[in-house]
Amino acid sequence: MGATESFRDDPGTAGVVASRPGGLLDVLNVAAVLLDAEGRIDLWSPQAETLFGYTAEEALGQYAGQLLIDREQLDTVLALFAQVMQDGESWAGVVPVRRKDGSSRLVEFRNMRLQDDHREYWALGLATDQATLRQVERNLALSAQLVSQSPIGLGMLDTDLRYISVNPAEERMNGVPAAEHIGRHVHEVVPYLDKSFEGAMREVLASGTPIVDQYIVGRTAADPDNDHAWSISFYRLESPNGKVLGVATSSVDVTDRHHAVEEQRRTALTLQRSLLPHPPRQRPGVDVAFRYLPAQATIEIGGDWFDVIPLNGDKTALVVGDVMGSGVTAAAAMGQLRTATRTLADLDLPPDEVLHHLDHITDDLETIATCVYAVFDPHTAQCHVSLAGHLPPVLLRPDATRELLDLPTGAPLGGCGISFDSTTIRFGPGNQLVLYTDGLIETRDQPIDARLDALLNVLDDPNRSIDATCDLLLHTLRDDDDHDDVALLIARAGSSPAGEARGKT
Repeated sequence: MGATESFRDDPGTAGVVASRPGGLLDVLNVAAVLLDAEGRIDLWSPQAETLFGYTAEEALGQYAGQLLIDREQLDTVLALFAQVMQDGESWAGVVPVRRKDGSSRLVEFRNMRLQDDHREYWALGLATDQATLRQVERNLALSAQLVSQSPIGLGMLDTDLRYISVNPAEERMNGVPAAEHIGRHVHEVVPYLDKSFEGAMREVLASGTPIVDQYIVGRTAADPDNDHAWSISFYRLESPNGKVLGVATSSVDVTDRHHAVEEQRRTALTLQRSLLPHPPRQRPGVDVAFRYLPAQATIEIGGDWFDVIPLNGDKTALVVGDVMGSGVTAAAAMGQLRTATRTLADLDLPPDEVLHHLDHITDDLETIATCVYAVFDPHTAQCHVSLAGHLPPVLLRPDATRELLDLPTGAPLGGCGISFDSTTIRFGPGNQLVLYTDGLIETRDQPIDARLDALLNVLDDPNRSIDATCDLLLHTLRDDDDHDDVALLIARAGSSPAGEARGKT
């Protein structure tokens, strides 16, 4: 790690620190010229050669006034030089200078008197091109006006995430005066914000890659009793020479939009729940637990559903389905398929025939859906299962062995016209059948086989209550920002002909 890198990590480190070219002084190309008491050039910097056109060999020993100043301005400049040398007061201003090539240039000068250890006086002149200086000044003035008048909250923090500056909009958003931001760590100023706020800044500092429009909900001193929402972007601050200075934040208050979205979401969930079934509390020979969890990262209504349907002869149909897509169309199709499934179940058809009829119905709805349909008979301790393009159920046995049932997958519902198959499995006392939609296991960054293995790993205790197993599956396999709904149903065969259905939606 070099000296410059060390300084970036610890701004308080004392010592000599190297800096790469490209900083403000390099942009201004500040020239340094040292004159003796008579006005002769004694020292000449490389920047002076660039600014005035004369090499050091050509300039050293020359009278600066005669070399650089036109005759019309010479007396004025000499008088200013004499005054600086006499009273020691610095002088700053603009002087027209004649360059070696004969062209003239307005140069911003700052002259000051120096004294050496022999008590002799010298004059130091610092000079830069006026046009360049004015452009920098205009850019800074424009930046300052944009920052101060912007309705967007802007903040700058150092590499330790302590505030360097904030604009009035940020001051109002945080409810903390600008002066009380400076030097304080971000979590001291806005302690109620989610930790992702600070984490995003550290990520940007480390990578240099901006994070744009991160949605953050929290509270500030401006309104500590109510949640607010912001769309915040983070950018790494670097000097022209690449030195990392800190991180900048830009914040837009989207609280009104947040409240509107939340209200839409509540409305959507109310509609969704109205379409979901209310399973019977008791079924012969089987206990049932179920969960429906809406997507957390969207307000769209999903098309997942589940059902527990009483059949003749103490039998029970267990159904989980998933209409592709989201929104009102998917929810409406889900409601129609659920109603159709209940109607077909009353006919006491085998699972494969139920799916056959649902396939034709789905074709008329111009949508695609997957479904698993199972019928449990407590008198034979058997379960008849058929799939329509759905993920395989899990069978968990009392000895803790579990497996994904190897069933014919079939095609999704939607008019494919192919036949479906029913498979009969032994489903004795203590056996559990886990039915679920793909929202429980599918992610954007892991293969489906790995996620199915993760599902099996969670199902490690057949003695755990099925309600607790539902909660454990959702807690373990789901993330807060998942974009898909989940329907989950677990059935456990009992040793008696009656059980109790329990659930939450």
